[in-house]
Amino acid sequence: MNKAAVKRIGVLTGGGDAPGLNAVIRAVVKTAVRVYSMSVVGFENGFGGLIKNQAREMSEADVAGILPIGGTILGTTNRDNPFHYPVTRGGETTFVDVSDRVFENISIHGIEALVVIGGDGSLAIANELYDRGMKVVGVPKTIDNDLSATDQTFGFDTALATATEALDKLHTTAESHHRVMVLEVMGRYAGWIALASGIAGGADVILIPEIPYNIDVVVEKINDRSKEKKKFSTIVVAEGAKPLDGDIMVKKKVEGSFDPIRLGGIGDAVAQAVESATGKESRVTVLGHLQRGGSPTAFDRILSTRYGVGAINLVAAGGFGRMVCLKGQHLDSVPLEAAVGELRNVPADGELVMVAKKLGICLGD
Repeated sequence: MNKAAVKRIGVLTGGGDAPGLNAVIRAVVKTAVRVYSMSVVGFENGFGGLIKNQAREMSEADVAGILPIGGTILGTTNRDNPFHYPVTRGGETTFVDVSDRVFENISIHGIEALVVIGGDGSLAIANELYDRGMKVVGVPKTIDNDLSATDQTFGFDTALATATEALDKLHTTAESHHRVMVLEVMGRYAGWIALASGIAGGADVILIPEIPYNIDVVVEKINDRSKEKKKFSTIVVAEGAKPLDGDIMVKKKVEGSFDPIRLGGIGDAVAQAVESATGKESRVTVLGHLQRGGSPTAFDRILSTRYGVGAINLVAAGGFGRMVCLKGQHLDSVPLEAAVGELRNVPADGELVMVAKKLGICLGD
């Protein structure tokens, strides 16, 4: 056993769920207990568990068998920001700072350091807790793959596999019925899932937030395929895609959420425009939360495990206020402040975009 200054840690999963969360939790617990003789407390339901003191001791027995399971055994939420927490009195809701409760509950459990597994919203909260004196280490999680400080987040590979499989299946039904099939995928303001799945699944059109599209160009592509005796087409559109001189489509806004804007509807808009202009029957599939669920791929299981081990190594080394990250093939770490500084978008002139265009895929520009 290695000795570490920190003997008791907390761990939580925040934000939207992603395949591989359980693999991280498993690696955190096993490494903490086996290698550093640390005890581990799991907080349930993200930062809500820190605020409401929903906690439980975690042993190796608690994480046995969870490696291939999707979701998170601790539960998660994309709400309950302790610095902007909703309190309802007399029928009116106001947002207050309840971070003192977080520090109190951490103290009650004798926790010396906290591991936060989350995306940009969760890690921004983790960074603020660090700024106020808490010893925090972050682990990057999002299927959107949009954190700039790491080459890849866990969960992305599984979401990509799900989107690609969906596109493969839509391809056969599109061909059978001579239709235009539109697949709307997640990604928020980044087009990584759309672009990668579109290339992998042989899409004819891919629309991403980083390249505003001209619907006339999309229609021209569909018509050109018809002239070539190709009676069907497949389109992949990221939920954050937007037309030239237009804006993203907002489904609704949720006050108090880490990401208050809910995107949606762009798939329907594209399908309607294409059908109206070409006369071809166009159908939409919104993949939605299927991309978040299911068993993680082998890549995501390994990356998640590496991140979990790396997080505890960072705790043991006193590397607080930092996030583990992937740089090339190697694990590294960066300050939390840098981790949430900006989103990682698809370079509009990058290699992946150029590959798509050279294959004849239309990106709407």
